[in-house]
Amino acid sequence: MNKPQVTFSRVDSAKFFRTLNKRVNTYFKENNKSKNGNWRLHLKTIVMFSLYLTPYFLFLGLDFPWWAQLLLTIVMGVGMAGVGMNVMHDANHGAYSSKKWINKIMGGSMYILAGNVYNWQVQHNVLHHTYTNIHGHDEDLEAGRILRFSEHSKWHRLHKFQHYYSIFFYGLLTINWVISSDFSQTKRYLKQKLSYGKLPKASLQWSTLVITKLIYAGIWIAIPILFFDIAWWKILIGFFIMHYVAGLILSVVFQLAHIVEQTDMPLPDNTGSMKNTWAIHQLFTTVNFSTKNKIMNWFTGGLNHQVEHHIFPNISHVHYTRISKIVKETALEFNLPYHEYKTTRKALLAHFRHLKEMGMKPALAI
Repeated sequence: MNKPQVTFSRVDSAKFFRTLNKRVNTYFKENNKSKNGNWRLHLKTIVMFSLYLTPYFLFLGLDFPWWAQLLLTIVMGVGMAGVGMNVMHDANHGAYSSKKWINKIMGGSMYILAGNVYNWQVQHNVLHHTYTNIHGHDEDLEAGRILRFSEHSKWHRLHKFQHYYSIFFYGLLTINWVISSDFSQTKRYLKQKLSYGKLPKASLQWSTLVITKLIYAGIWIAIPILFFDIAWWKILIGFFIMHYVAGLILSVVFQLAHIVEQTDMPLPDNTGSMKNTWAIHQLFTTVNFSTKNKIMNWFTGGLNHQVEHHIFPNISHVHYTRISKIVKETALEFNLPYHEYKTTRKALLAHFRHLKEMGMKPALAI
């Protein structure tokens, strides 16, 4: 990765991360567990792909009333988000399996979610996980002129209302992958020589991007319109609803982990140095939510356990509930923060309060 502007402190005099890492490794060793996914993740993979793809084939083979068609597109959106959070996410972190080829195949599910593996790995694994909540480096903080997530971002008059209108834009996340963001990211990342692992050849990346986009459009739009007796406008409406549901779920889950009241958004000093080590930085910039809710734990792929995920991204989410006790106790032992909201509702309120505060004109903000 060729972006050296920010460096983290190497001074951890209390040896927090060394202690935490040792305790987590001891947990896996004593319980004879692999850090990768297990049968629970494999079963969930089947469920999520079924939610995503089964309604598609039902659409093609059967005639449903409009309300059933609407319900099926919503189910596809839920399944689409589920595949992204549970399967694609773990695999592209190398945590789905101990075998690289399995991670590559499962990580490739990003293509049937309308995204691109190279772009996602750079934005998420490299920029977001390395520079979490650092303005100008973590692209998850950037939303153009429409939304202002950080006090370090430029304020515009329309931001006064962002806590009202933001939710409507969140649903456009994956639609944006289809239309524009993958192309702009590929151009930008290749120019900056950013990569997660080996930098791909530009010709290969562009070819992969264009071909996978054409295949995606063919499967979800062209085939139903050309070969099945389904009105084109129904296909396009269903396609949009599916993406909107998935985008809304994915956006909200990710926002609750970082764009809330409790998290910090620190900047490096004039030399590009951060105050804390990387691991301690994650504790200040990340928050958990609703970790006692079994449904949230299961459906979000452990993304409600963001503290554990950010410190140990190469451990599968199926283990986060178990190791969270170790992480929390160690953080508190070293007098470090361990941010968490007990419920999703409290996290949502914290997110929209943060948006409201960021929407105030800086001179008037409290």
